[in-house]
Amino acid sequence: MTDRISHWIDGKTFDGVAQRSGDVFDPATGEVAAKVDFAGQAEVDRAVAAASAALPGWRGTSLAGRTRILFAFRELLVARKDELAKIVTSEHGKVESDAAGEIARAIENVEYACGAAQLLKGGFSENASTGVDVYSIAQPLGVVGVISPFNFPAMVPLWFVPNALACGNTVVLKPSEKDPSAANFIAELFAEAGLPAGVLNVLHGDKVAVDGLLEHRDVKAISFVGSTPIARYVYETGTRNGKRVQALGGAKNHMVVLPDADLDLAADAAVSAGFGSAGERCMAVSVVVAVDPVGDELVAKITERMSKLRVGDGRKPTSEMGPLVTKAHHTRVESYVDVGVAAGASLVVDGRGVEADGGQDGFWLGPTLFDHVRPEMPIYTDEIFGPVLSVARADSYEAALELINANPYGNGTAIFTGDGAAARRFQNEVEVGMVGVNVPIPVPVAYYSFGGWKDSLFGDSHAYGPEGFHFFTRTKVVTSRWPDRSHAGVNLGFPKNS
Repeated sequence: MTDRISHWIDGKTFDGVAQRSGDVFDPATGEVAAKVDFAGQAEVDRAVAAASAALPGWRGTSLAGRTRILFAFRELLVARKDELAKIVTSEHGKVESDAAGEIARAIENVEYACGAAQLLKGGFSENASTGVDVYSIAQPLGVVGVISPFNFPAMVPLWFVPNALACGNTVVLKPSEKDPSAANFIAELFAEAGLPAGVLNVLHGDKVAVDGLLEHRDVKAISFVGSTPIARYVYETGTRNGKRVQALGGAKNHMVVLPDADLDLAADAAVSAGFGSAGERCMAVSVVVAVDPVGDELVAKITERMSKLRVGDGRKPTSEMGPLVTKAHHTRVESYVDVGVAAGASLVVDGRGVEADGGQDGFWLGPTLFDHVRPEMPIYTDEIFGPVLSVARADSYEAALELINANPYGNGTAIFTGDGAAARRFQNEVEVGMVGVNVPIPVPVAYYSFGGWKDSLFGDSHAYGPEGFHFFTRTKVVTSRWPDRSHAGVNLGFPKNS
């Protein structure tokens, strides 16, 4: 009997009847592993109502009380991280070591959110005018929605949910319907940590659920991560309905390799960043920009490393790269191999027909490499989101920089060089939100903020870190004057924080 995955509403698994559902696959076998309920408007209303009912109590909980629950959640997450990694692998397909790395980064953000008391301090100006004090306080927005993608089913929800909760908001999380179980697992851990019912709700589904959150009058803000077309739609629809929105979109990340770079280090980085998680990362390297004369040698080194990659079931310790998440996504990504050849790019490594250590019907596509890719080709312009790496040639640093800055995306980029002056110039001149210097995937640590520029971000707030706390709060400024009255009463007990 196929497992059923349903919503988590008001502190428990939804026990109603779903009008619609979707298939959840085991990507390594191609088999349907479970059915996930799809929310209709009634379920959206029910989840938002639960969050609204829980809001006064949660908002009124002291900072000490809220962070105490976050600390308890962190301990549970650390204790059960291996279990969560297996859930991620079973539905997404990424190898377990990659899933473990995802959860490790998620834990970093939970730990940052545990410092909410420090992060939510306001300002105070004594005697701004005679007998008048002025101070600012940060208050929660209310019910907020989080819409997360399939590629990081544990990490991306934990970019947003802990910060939103720490600030005193209640949350409705809508994870990807492709790999929904991680979100339910996280909600159950929060409940075990002592989070009151209704403070965090998980709503599964498709566009109906998304639109329900975007248009619901009681949802005050939306955090989204996904493709650029949907990010634009979420931003425009949410703001039109009066919501604060941060919508992180797609990417076409370039890695520039200058002639003085360590080519072995650069080749290692290109393969790791291009094919980790089967290329299903918004921070994956999509384009290596080889500044000649190093192009031929660099391509040879990348090709050599690709030949040794082991593709297989992510649950097997020998596997280094797993399958794609669904058959539909596999078909789309694989089609770009023909598209690249038709456009005139040189197909150096063809990942079609790879011999994978997994089920015959798994969604397999091996690492694929194109050389001499030009900016007008679809394999360059489109976000493929799979294990297809392109090499473009440039005859100078200036040409490489111009190529990146002309691209409509501005999520992440990297430069590999031994020249500190060139690296410093690059980080200043490149029009991209996150930059790596000899670091191929420059995802910021939790106490900075994540987000790109241009078509990679809609809204003016990046994810997590200081900007995350700013997004989930609104500032109130109080101007006060008080009569001079002495405080009466004696209490010799030690002051308590509760």
